[in-house]
Amino acid sequence: MKAILHADKNWGIGKSNGLMFSIPADMKFFRETTTGNVVVMGSNTLKSFPGGNPLKNRTNIVLYPDGEERGDCIIVRSLEELFSEIKKYDNDGVYVIGGAMMYKTLLPYCDEVLVTKVDAVGGADAFFENLDLNPDFTLVYESEPVETNGYTVRFTTYKNLNVKSI
Repeated sequence: MKAILHADKNWGIGKSNGLMFSIPADMKFFRETTTGNVVVMGSNTLKSFPGGNPLKNRTNIVLYPDGEERGDCIIVRSLEELFSEIKKYDNDGVYVIGGAMMYKTLLPYCDEVLVTKVDAVGGADAFFENLDLNPDFTLVYESEPVETNGYTVRFTTYKNLNVKSI
């Protein structure tokens, strides 16, 4: 399982249940990476999408303890149920996409974290753990800087040296 996100200089990942930046290169990377795969999210992330609809061309698994069953995504009500559902899929094709609590909960189980680092401060009210300070993670890839929509970004990959099994 992997996590995928963008983060500002302070490892901020969101503001008012939305993204802080509009970064076409990051959106393209996210779309190309997750399409055809499984995305795992919390209920607030689902609610943040247009119309509260799941992402197209992906299997959407939503941890939503009080949520009603839906035909367009898989609703699970507990971590135990979530882990049971995730085990049905190829681990390499499962991506945690938010929000902050979901990232925090599932980070130990992610073998990789794909972070688009934005060279700016976005006024975040939701944050991701600073992987540069976490001894369990090591930076294994960092792209050259890319200019997009007025922002400089770098695509990075962190490897979890102590990944837990689900």
